[in-house]
Amino acid sequence: MARYIFITGGVVSSLGKGLMAASLAALLQARGYRVRIRKFDPYLNVDPGTMSPYQHGEVYVTDDGAETDLDLGHYERFTGVASRQSDNVTSGRIYKTIIERERRGDYLGATVQVIPHVTDAIKAFARADTVDENGEDLDFVLCEIGGTVGDIESLPFIEAIRQLKNELGRGQSISIHVTLVPYIAAAGELKTKPTQHSVREIAALGVSPDVLVCRCEHPLPASDRAKIGLFCNVPPSAVIPALDAPSIYAVPLQYHAEGLDSEVLRAFGIEPEGAPNLSRWTEIVDRLFNPEGEVTIGVVGKYVGLQDAYKSLNEALVHGGIANKVKVHIRWIDAELFEGDEGEIAQQLEPCHAILVPGAFGERGAQGKIEAVRFARERRVPYFGICFGMQMACVEGARHLAGIADASSTEFGPTSEPVVGLITEWMGRDGLEKREASGDLGGTMRLGAYQAKLAGNSVVGSIYGSEDISERHRHRYEVNTAYKDALEKGGLVFSGMSPDGTLPEIVERPDHPWFVGVQFHPELKSKPFDPHPLFASFVEAAVKQSRLV
Repeated sequence: MARYIFITGGVVSSLGKGLMAASLAALLQARGYRVRIRKFDPYLNVDPGTMSPYQHGEVYVTDDGAETDLDLGHYERFTGVASRQSDNVTSGRIYKTIIERERRGDYLGATVQVIPHVTDAIKAFARADTVDENGEDLDFVLCEIGGTVGDIESLPFIEAIRQLKNELGRGQSISIHVTLVPYIAAAGELKTKPTQHSVREIAALGVSPDVLVCRCEHPLPASDRAKIGLFCNVPPSAVIPALDAPSIYAVPLQYHAEGLDSEVLRAFGIEPEGAPNLSRWTEIVDRLFNPEGEVTIGVVGKYVGLQDAYKSLNEALVHGGIANKVKVHIRWIDAELFEGDEGEIAQQLEPCHAILVPGAFGERGAQGKIEAVRFARERRVPYFGICFGMQMACVEGARHLAGIADASSTEFGPTSEPVVGLITEWMGRDGLEKREASGDLGGTMRLGAYQAKLAGNSVVGSIYGSEDISERHRHRYEVNTAYKDALEKGGLVFSGMSPDGTLPEIVERPDHPWFVGVQFHPELKSKPFDPHPLFASFVEAAVKQSRLV
């Protein structure tokens, strides 16, 4: 039977609950335990799929097509355990499910209430699907509750874990509370009172923390740990300092040094045996902090004002650096800067050893991205186009090499030359899938993992070392195969297609040092200990380019 670890946050948001959960899971894994992490999000959206990146950051997509919170990216990158639809739920999805049941009459005329109906649904979500990919029972399920204790929308989730702790029985669950110990510069002191109040608030709701993780900017003295333990009813050893780390990949080692994994096991009555095997984390940190070179990669995007909008992309580039033992400097560039001033293009992109255009939606910034593609092609700078970035590479090739001056995407409005168009039907995992052009936006894209067939003599075929791949998708528009011959005459080869040959998956320019566009999102499957081959190869190309400059 799986043991449960419930993770809450207090005082303020953005304390790093997700990173703490991912690090703890990695430490438990290093001790030989089977783990899975789940996220409860209190907002009323059914999922984050229709939310602005500026509101929520990136949308992380799982193999089974779920649009989820970006924390699931941390979970997967740190543990290597593929996330699933069952690992993320929102208040919106809970309420939608309950209302649908009520409309069907499933409650047999009962009054539907937060307790027990909403809390029962939350508990059912927490307890479902507790086996690993091999069908073996999990040892630990970590459940992160989004938001901050005291938020009105998170109250049903706190109540649900209170009930669940009682139902699971003694020794089967613990609670970890992540809190803030601020440093008051004028007084020159760390202040423990916010932590005390936060613990008092969650205890009043019936959930008493067993372990406290205290975010702080300065080392937490033993006297303060003892004080927090005294007022919060935990042993001083269960007060774990969490100082800022130079890299998120140093966090597991830092938490282990502070005793987090040992304290969690003791809270379950398990005496830790020996030390965890952290060799892969020490190697990652060594490669990060002792690089043998450095490169600069320009990311020409639409949402560069909030880097969380490209969280997985940022990390995948770091992983490419780890694979090549170089430090990757990312130059975030707003695509709209390139719409009008040609001098701005050269000024921004000439310092870059490689150029990447990531995914996006809508027309804003599209022309700037097309200009970035053209710069990379003409200057022979390594280019990587992801999703929208592949589509813009095709539009650029059509306009400037295939003689189709009006080439565009129907996403931008009616066009006489729809090089990119709305995809209305495709072969999905369960057969033919369709969507209407005027249908709902939420959950109607081509989502999740799909197979692709690569040309045997292609650049990407040599990078993957295989002709058959599976990658995760999130898009409504596809490159129109009616333009395939014209684009290939211009040197842009379609080197990857869906197994039925109808949907383009990868384009490349074999006569270019490194020019690849992919319709999928390879960044979602990259990990620090297993960098995605496309990112490893792209950064390698940037290293070669840096030697030519």
